[in-house]
Amino acid sequence: MTPPKLRLEASVDDRTGHIAAAYLRVRDGKVAQTKEVVEGIVYADYDGDGLLLGIELLGPCEAKVLDSIAVDEPEQVKRFVTGGAPRELIVA
Repeated sequence: MTPPKLRLEASVDDRTGHIAAAYLRVRDGKVAQTKEVVEGIVYADYDGDGLLLGIELLGPCEAKVLDSIAVDEPEQVKRFVTGGAPRELIVA
């Protein structure tokens, strides 16, 4: 398994200063498949071996959606995915 390389990349709305979108990069690699997890809002990228590369958030989503994407990941990745997402993009 490719070791985690955790990074948060965010796009900020210039007018409001609020985070408009975020990408939670879990590990480096070439994207072989992108799965739409929540229509138009949450996408998960995977490599050719099915390893999670990252999660794109284009709008608010429920925390349980991120939990479900990271369910098979190491604990370090689970903590990053659930705790690393900007608060304004997570709803209860």
